[in-house]
Amino acid sequence: MTRPPDTVTRAAGPGPAPATAVLRRRAETGLALRLARSAAAPEGARPRTEEVTGWLAERLRAHRFRVDRIPFADLEDWAFAPESGNLGHRSGRFFSVEGVGVTVDRGPFPHWQQPIIHQPEVGILGILAKEIDGVLHFLMQAKMEPGNRNLLQLSPTVQATRSNYTKVHRGADVRYLEYFLGPRRGRVLADVLQSEHGSWFLRKANRNVLVETDEDVAPHEDFRWLTLGQIGRLLRLDNLVNMDSRTVLAGLPTASTEDRHARALHTDRELLSWITTQRARHEVRVERLPLAGVRDWHRTPTAVERADGRYFRVVAVAVEAGSRETADWTQPLIEPTGRGVTAFLIRRIDGVPHLLVHARVEAGLLDVLELAPTVQCAPENYARLDPADRPPFLDEVLTAGPERIRYEAVHSEEGGRFLNAESRYLVVEAGPGAPQEPPEGYLWVTPGQLGALAQHARYVNVQARTLLACINAGAVDSL
Repeated sequence: MTRPPDTVTRAAGPGPAPATAVLRRRAETGLALRLARSAAAPEGARPRTEEVTGWLAERLRAHRFRVDRIPFADLEDWAFAPESGNLGHRSGRFFSVEGVGVTVDRGPFPHWQQPIIHQPEVGILGILAKEIDGVLHFLMQAKMEPGNRNLLQLSPTVQATRSNYTKVHRGADVRYLEYFLGPRRGRVLADVLQSEHGSWFLRKANRNVLVETDEDVAPHEDFRWLTLGQIGRLLRLDNLVNMDSRTVLAGLPTASTEDRHARALHTDRELLSWITTQRARHEVRVERLPLAGVRDWHRTPTAVERADGRYFRVVAVAVEAGSRETADWTQPLIEPTGRGVTAFLIRRIDGVPHLLVHARVEAGLLDVLELAPTVQCAPENYARLDPADRPPFLDEVLTAGPERIRYEAVHSEEGGRFLNAESRYLVVEAGPGAPQEPPEGYLWVTPGQLGALAQHARYVNVQARTLLACINAGAVDSL
């Protein structure tokens, strides 16, 4: 008989191994309750929350880190294909930069072409959990990514593409990988394939997994055990908790997901039907194109970009990173030309908090659309348009006074593929004029309903998962 995937190997004899028995007994106490206890713990076993920023600064000083822009001609092992112009690695692994043509059935931009990252392999974003002094802690990593403006941020225990952990780069082993591959050494608390940025990745997915262990795991000097409450306090700081940590934490089963039916405006059945209807009513056509043929984009020695300088550009960098599996390398990155704004409007309906979600179409998504925040855009990309063509609710978010802002922080997007990509993330209390019956493509749902969907693949986009992680970790005021 095949061993269940969420248990460790059984010992000889009729009963489970001791570690498995302990984990199962803890499971019976209710995972949501244990996570809530961790979220309510503002301090953990070590370090203190106020010491984390100092620890990150110390790790930044402990290693040599450097990122320099370089011309494409200086890329090592990367080249533009002679015929297509696609930018790829000589091994055929990691990722490539190609082109797509997109046609949609509505909106101010019905057709466009753009470069996009094609990375078909599935990576692992894994966080290891352990109960310390009766409270769940999470093993977080001080990880350097070349696209982060401040380089070092709080990352999952394991954050690696298949090319990384199979050592295509001929680098060192990925620490703690054994807890997420091969025979289980703990109990899986969450495990789901989730999409990446649909505007810049073509059908990219990563495995988001949380594993609990009962083993005595000594943290390497670049790792620390933190409670969910500590992570929640750190999520209130700019550019500290990276995107990959946020997306894993969004999939945790919390008390709100288990109690999501209580007085929600729409039932789960109605919500799922609405999502299906939205997917069925949109006509979206995405055609892969050679990068050299993408209209309105041109290549210079240092960038693939638009003549008007809008949206983003493809650039190249040389990286030195003393703490990574490979100490130095070169690679392409996507660099947006403006900071994004990503926000949920929130309101209480019959006393219950509801978030206004948007069924957002993005070219790189596998299932046409996913649930996104109320507002998700770079405002300067819409500055030249008529007011009627600006994203709904954008002006309400941008003009909200501090008394309506329940959460605000600047977070980096995926630092392994994007350069200086940041968004201002907000949760804003809806004004008195916000409709209970919102425009087509928008719906009020409870945080619990959104959290339940985030435990399944391809329902909640990566930007919405960031804000959901902030809610799960207690970073949002007065929710």
